[in-house]
Amino acid sequence: MLTAVKRASSEVVHQGWELALELGAIGPDTRRGKRFGKLGAGSVICFPPNALFNEQYIHIGEGTMFGPQITLSAGMVPGQRMVSDPVVSVGDRCLIGKGSGIVGHLEISVGNDVWTGHHVYITDQNHGYEDLDLPISKQVMPERPVSIGDGSWLGHGTVVLPGANIGKHVVIGANSVVTGDIPDNCVAAGVPARVIKQL
Repeated sequence: MLTAVKRASSEVVHQGWELALELGAIGPDTRRGKRFGKLGAGSVICFPPNALFNEQYIHIGEGTMFGPQITLSAGMVPGQRMVSDPVVSVGDRCLIGKGSGIVGHLEISVGNDVWTGHHVYITDQNHGYEDLDLPISKQVMPERPVSIGDGSWLGHGTVVLPGANIGKHVVIGANSVVTGDIPDNCVAAGVPARVIKQL
């Protein structure tokens, strides 16, 4: 009897979770989706998101999917006024993996058909640390635009830092750190990422 009750309870939990995933997803016609500067047709942010801030500065194309536990923000705190618009733009038919983060302050531009693995982090701002008498958290945070070209693929755990410019049809190997220019049609990997194969 206890086994049957556990089995039935388990089924209820799984059905409830599947319903929550469906109802909690953010699309262009949802109340939360309408906060975005643009959220194109067929695009979705899967439930549950980790953090979404200042969506009005974020523009997303059509048919793009963000996996669950995504962090997607313009600025660091809700209500922050930004100096550019859009701050973050993501093109059409992109797939941004589970647990990834795109945190923009000036300009992050992701092209069309860009896919990432899980836990990829993209930012255009870093922390200053040169003044040894001032905590790092209180130092200037320099911003440099970031761009990722059409049709590129960023492997699991990739970190893209301020000033990175990734070309079109580029593969970035898992756990790489991109800090500078990566040309079109290549494979790059490492810390910092370097071209290891030209396509």
